[in-house]
Formats: sequence, structure tokens, C-alpha cells
Amino acid sequence: MSDIPQERRVVTAIPGPKSVELQARRVAAVAAGVGSTLPVFTARAGGGIIEDVDGNRLIDFGSGIAVTSVGASAEAVVRRASAQLADFTHTCFMVTPYEGYVEVCEQLAELTPGDHAKKSALFNSGAEAVENAVKIARAYTKRTAVVVFDHGYHGRTNLTMALTAKNMPYKQGFGPFAPEVYRVPVAYGYRWPTGAENAGAEASAQAIDEITKQIGADNVAAIIIEPVLGEGGFIEPAKGFLPAIAQFAKDNGIVFVADEIQSGFCRTGQWFACEDEGIVPDLITTAKGIAGGLPLSAVTGRAEIMDAAHAGGLGGTYGGNPVACAGALGAIETMRELDLNGRAKRIEEVMKGRLAEMRSKLPNGDIIGDIRGRGAMIAIELVKAGTKEPDAAAAGALAKTCHGEGLLVLTCGTYGNVLRFLPPLVIGEDLLNEGLDIIEQAFARL
Repeated sequence: MSDIPQERRVVTAIPGPKSVELQARRVAAVAAGVGSTLPVFTARAGGGIIEDVDGNRLIDFGSGIAVTSVGASAEAVVRRASAQLADFTHTCFMVTPYEGYVEVCEQLAELTPGDHAKKSALFNSGAEAVENAVKIARAYTKRTAVVVFDHGYHGRTNLTMALTAKNMPYKQGFGPFAPEVYRVPVAYGYRWPTGAENAGAEASAQAIDEITKQIGADNVAAIIIEPVLGEGGFIEPAKGFLPAIAQFAKDNGIVFVADEIQSGFCRTGQWFACEDEGIVPDLITTAKGIAGGLPLSAVTGRAEIMDAAHAGGLGGTYGGNPVACAGALGAIETMRELDLNGRAKRIEEVMKGRLAEMRSKLPNGDIIGDIRGRGAMIAIELVKAGTKEPDAAAAGALAKTCHGEGLLVLTCGTYGNVLRFLPPLVIGEDLLNEGLDIIEQAFARL
């Protein structure tokens, strides 16, 4: 663990003078299309704290977008990656392989749902993993169509932009997109017209009907869904939805792909979010939390499906880089040793309790339309009082107030009106509560 004191400290305006100076350099040298939530430049990070170049210490409720679940400088990740750096940085697994890659694949076979024979292939980013899952599914089924869902997010490459539901900022101006991608409804309980209790059954029936009539089940290679939809607003599909879609896929020879890039590796209080309803996906894509902040991703799945691609058909120069593999083994070691699934469940208990209390205390508490999520993947959806009309301005204002007080929070959602909380799973409970205090004060100001 990093030796950064685990306490919030605000000693300058946020961003401070050194960050402002670096931001000027950044504007001159970095493409404008690369955004930042908060232009505070990091000097060190670890546990639940990000320390900036001005000496401010911010409470981290973002984890680099669900990446540094074990902390940004976890001892086992640093130790293993440092040792690997000293031995060799790269050979390319497709040229001369190394044990770390194999060991990560063995761990993935053990940790992912299902007791069938499994194999994996490693890549660099979540988008690459999703893209390769599509390639593998098409090779296996000899079909081309891919089905995805409203509010889904799957990446920024050409194919994964096509799979992603939200236009701005992910797709605007970047088309044309890859063909043979079809979108169907998802069971978004809070916004389902006939109520959350009907969403699972009705949305799955509607989705299956659209697939059958508009595409033809026999033409579908893969159905891809996030078991908890991330960028779309931390939407947990209503109960019954995922099992119905998975069963439909099974009955029709369609490869069911769980995109666990944001929800995987203890984030929801289970190794993988699809375990909640006993879903055993044919393929599962992982990235983000897999390697403690080093770039690594994977496709893991049924051995016969994974082996469908011809030799040489999968790969990439950096895929499964040895340093990143060492980091992953360190991250998994940390998750096991510290029982980070247990920690995630405790974070949920604290956060949901405090957020519900805030809602009840606020004079216009119904602006918090929904409190949702699992484990340390929690969100509140903000709406205009007395309605379900999305209030993106309120989400932005709250985030800005929190940032000024030294709490890093992120927004998301199709309508931009969701505040999402992704604290590192190793965050201390005192910091967690202090962060929630800041959110409560921000609401009072709003």
C-alpha cells in the first residue's frame, strides 16, 4: 500500500497553481478531443487518496473509472510488476511466450462463472476485448449479426462505437459505423413505463420479439450485455431480464457475451456481476479492474468457442504484456487476501444507507429519483423535483461542488444526470463517510 496519508487535505484552490500551469502546457500539446473530468494533475495516489502536484489530497470516488479497485499503488501489484520490469518488458507473446500470460489465463478460468473447460486470450483495452469477442463469436457460429442494448457502452473503436448506444460524446461525427449491429430494449426499472416490477418480463419479451422478427435468431452470432450497465447510468437490469435473454441465446445457438469490463473483479461484491442471477456466459470480457491500473484485458469463455478462430487470427503486439500480466496476478492476489468482495458489500451498505438518509432529509428529496447499484458500483439518478425529467445540470453542479471540496466524483448516464460512485475497494470507512458528508453538504447547497 502507498504511504500517502489517508486523509483529505485542501491547501489551494482546486485546481491549484501548479495544476493550472500544467493545464496550460496540456492545452498546447494534447489533442482537444481528450477530455478530463477534473484538471488536477496527480503526483501520487494510493488507498482512497489522490495527491496532486499542489499538495492537495482528494478522496477518490472514481478509481480511474473502476480500474484501481485494489488502490492505485497496491503493494502486490507494484512488487510483481517491478520484478517483471527488471526481467524483461516485452517479447510479444506471439513471438516468444512467457509464463505470466498463461498464469493469468489459468486464474481467469478459475474465477469466471461456470465449471466448463475455459480458455482466454489477452489484449490491451476493454474495447479490444469486446471486438475480439465478436470476432470469436462470428468464427464459431458462422453468423454475422450482433445484438446489443439501449444504454449500453462497449468502447470507442469503430465496431465498439457501433455497439455503444450513446451518441455524444462517443459517436458524434465519427461514422460510418460497422454494420450488422442491432439494438433492443433493456429492463431499465426506474424508467420502465409500466413500473420496475414489470420491467424484467416485459423488456425481455420485447427484446426477444424484436430479435426474432427484425433480425432472425438464426442470423445472430452474439448477444452482448453489461450485467450492470456502466456509462449508461449504472442500470441494473430488472430481475429476470438477464436469465431470459441468456436462455433465449442458449436455445438459438447464439453466443451470450457478458461485458464485465466495469462490473468485474469484486466491484459489485462478487467476482463478476453476472453471478448475481446465476448467469453463466459463453464469453466474458474483462479489463479495467483486472491489473491494478496496468493496461490489460481479456476474453474468457467456453474452450470450444474460444478455439473457433484460426491460429494467428487473434493477437496484437502488446496483448497480454508481461508487466501488465504481473500486475494482474498482484491485483488478484490482493482481492483474495483482503476479501475485496466483502469490502465491496460493506461499501454498498454504508453508501446506500447514507444516500437514503440524505434523500429523506432533503426538503426536495425527490430530486434523487433513484439510488441503485451493487457493491462499490453505486449511483444516484437526479431528476427535477416532482418528475422523472433528467436533471443533468444538477449532476454537473453537484460534481463541481464536490471537486472543490476535495472529493473526486464522476457523472454518467444516457441523459448525463447520474452521479456514480466507484471508490477503491480498499478505501477506509472514515474516508468513505467523509466523502458522503461532502456529498450531503453539496446537496444542501444545491
